[in-house]
This record gives sequence, C-alpha cells and structure tokens, in this order.
Amino acid sequence: MPTATPKKRAGIQSVEIGMRVLEALAELGAARPLAAIVRGCGLSPSQTHRYLASLSEAGMVLQDVHGNYDLGPAALKLGLSALARIDVFRIADEKLAAFRSETGATVLLAALGPSGPTIVRWHMGSPPVVTSLALGSVLSLVNSATGQVFLAFRPDQEIASFVQAELERNSSIDASDIEKLKAKVRGEGRAHVGGTLIPGLDAKAFPIFDLQGNAVLTATLISLHDPRDRKDSKSAVRLRAVCRDISEVMGAPAGKI
Repeated sequence: MPTATPKKRAGIQSVEIGMRVLEALAELGAARPLAAIVRGCGLSPSQTHRYLASLSEAGMVLQDVHGNYDLGPAALKLGLSALARIDVFRIADEKLAAFRSETGATVLLAALGPSGPTIVRWHMGSPPVVTSLALGSVLSLVNSATGQVFLAFRPDQEIASFVQAELERNSSIDASDIEKLKAKVRGEGRAHVGGTLIPGLDAKAFPIFDLQGNAVLTATLISLHDPRDRKDSKSAVRLRAVCRDISEVMGAPAGKI
C-alpha cells in the first residue's frame, strides 16, 4: 500500500523549483522576458511558465504590459522582512570568532563611528598580537587598512568630513592622493598597510557590504610584518571569503561580492 512519503517529497520539490525560478528572476536584476528566466533557472519554457503563473497568483511575481516578469510585492515584502531581522554585527562577530578558531589569526571588526573608523570587536589569535589598539580605538581613514576600506566603499558625502580632517592633519597628501588610494583599494577589493601605522605589524582589511553595496563593517587581519610578503596568506584568503559570505547574507549586490 503506497505511503504518503512520495506526495510529501513532491510537495517539497515543487517549493524548491519555485525558489529556483524566483532566484533566477532576482539575479537578473530587472524585469525580463520568459526566455531569460528559462536560461537562468534551467527549466523548460513550459515548466517555467507554469511556475511563474503560480507565483504571480501569490503576488511573488508581476508581469508588465510588455510580457516581462519581475519580483512582485509579496517577494519584496518577504525580502524586507528578512532583512529587518538580520543583525549584521552579531553575524559578523560569530563568523569572525569561528575564523579565529579555524586559523588562529588575529582579526578585528570595525564600524564607521561619529569620530571615524572605530574598533568594535577584537578576536585575539595565537600567539597573541601585542599592540596599543583596543576596543573603541579610532583609526585613521587614510593611514590604516581599516580606514582605507571605508574610504573606498562608503559614499563620499558620508566620509567628506573625515577626509577633510585627514588633509588638514597631513600636508603630504592631497585630494588626488585620496582618489588614487580609493581606486587602488577598489581594484584589489581590500586594503593593505604593512608596518607603517603600527611598527612590526601588517594589516589587511576586507569590506562587509550591505544591501546598497556600502561597507557597513570592515574585518582586518593583523599579523607580524614580513617585507617579503607579496601575496595574501591563507588566512587573508579565508577572511576575504568569510566577508563575502557575510555580505551575501546582507543581500549585497552580486557585483560587490
């Protein structure tokens, strides 16, 4: 006698396929025709159309006057509700603690506070790194790797006062130097300061992006300075991946991660 198991599995599979269609539509970034969604989800045109019709009935998908499909109000409401429940600091703190346990490396977490880039969490590795920095320390926007990430990945209007203060304190740099530094950090996707801010220590900082593609937090790897170091260490490569994972949870644009 047949059991209810096959029906249950079929139901779950239907939900999974529906999610594939929604994910394909979301990744397209705008209203697109059926053919584009078919390519994205890997289903047949007829199967994709059936799922789009069901999703439209539920308000998860909308079809415009040109026949193109886009995310509907129910999908947007669901997404915004999920984002409202995300505590980026808690998520980042937990993942960086796991990173420290996995690698033994020292990593700090920073936010852009009212006085500038501010250390909000410190995960000490083994052996411990000896430094005068501590929780609450405010770092330079230009001379620290942590600050450079905010410099490169925050809107100009948010950092304008910090940049002006840096220019007034340091006559050896000008606005063109700031722009070159931004371009370098954006090109590399991270900032690196070696043995200059804190003698004997290297700092490599990686952005954690929010939904709008801004660096909401920065994770910085602290290690002993090695002048022969020309490539990112395994710990740095791993930290970049961790920051990408956190950014993905935050809904960061695909181009940022």
